[in-house]
Amino acid sequence: MQNSLGTFFTVTSFGESHGYGTGVVVDGCPAGLPLRADDIQRELERRYPPGPGTTPRREPDRVEILSGTLADHTTGAPICLMVRNKDFDDSAYEELRHRPRPGHADYTASVRYGGFNDWRGGGRFSGRITAGFVMAGAVAKRLLGRLGVEVFAHTVAIGSIKAAPLDHAVVRERAIADPLYCADHEASRRMAALITETQRAGDSLGGVIEGIALNVPAGLGEPVFATLDGELARALFAIPAVKGVEFGAGFAAAAMKGSENNDPFTIKDGKVTTVTNNAGGILGGISSGMPIVVRVAVKPVPSIAREQMTVDMREMKPATLKVTGRHDACIVPRAVPAVEAMMAIVLCDFALGAGLIPRVLR
Repeated sequence: MQNSLGTFFTVTSFGESHGYGTGVVVDGCPAGLPLRADDIQRELERRYPPGPGTTPRREPDRVEILSGTLADHTTGAPICLMVRNKDFDDSAYEELRHRPRPGHADYTASVRYGGFNDWRGGGRFSGRITAGFVMAGAVAKRLLGRLGVEVFAHTVAIGSIKAAPLDHAVVRERAIADPLYCADHEASRRMAALITETQRAGDSLGGVIEGIALNVPAGLGEPVFATLDGELARALFAIPAVKGVEFGAGFAAAAMKGSENNDPFTIKDGKVTTVTNNAGGILGGISSGMPIVVRVAVKPVPSIAREQMTVDMREMKPATLKVTGRHDACIVPRAVPAVEAMMAIVLCDFALGAGLIPRVLR
């Protein structure tokens, strides 16, 4: 497996859904950053929003800082962060071990690792591993805060229901307090009703999350093979269930004319800026200084209560299954902190590489 992300701010992920625990090792964090467990815990707790459709599995997720800090400050050494798995039940998966669940990585993981992969609850391919992403993102956010860079995300669609477009300042204020992390509260109410209705029918929903980064300095990116948008997309695709990534106008740009899609340049407060932001804050793989806007498509949860077709890999014949156990009906809100985290990790990596963050903080 390839379990590390980043060059200067390197995040190595470890753990499985039903193993001892899950976490990350963060290497490259400057010395002198104030960092306490509570700083990370606040981000972790956002993975359990109060809206409908979330799994009954409720891990306590108390972060443990195993290395890399002393007297509530980073030392410059690798930071090891983990949470223990306590609330899990393997029994629901024993029956499914040789019957791959449609939409999951059960089959591909078995082929890739010769059947030695941890099959319990998806193992390494479970959304559970995003707890580690969020912990690393909490560190990255604190570093970016020293540059004035702010990263946040919100739910813009669940199923067929879409939130109304809102100014970034409104999104930042409203989304954090919403049960689904949606800044359009009327749309959020309709989304919640749809999730409940779909869950009762034994089915699931996907949706779209928009991530926003403000005050990102112009000039971040390493074309042509380490572009800022390319590295952001790579990180976002590491979140299980993400199936699409677009920046700015994204796929809508394909239907525009050049005169509609181009972002005219202007001067504001003595700085070069653009009138519009169809590029999503990135031109030629390099940050332009405008807000970075990225949207990710999250597929419906594949573990559903309805009977589905599969195969029995021992007998090599068709079979059926009905997934039991505890599963989300919609993971979109729970993925919002993970989107923020992955954006922060990548931006922090580029900022360190550009020398914008010193190696020792005073």
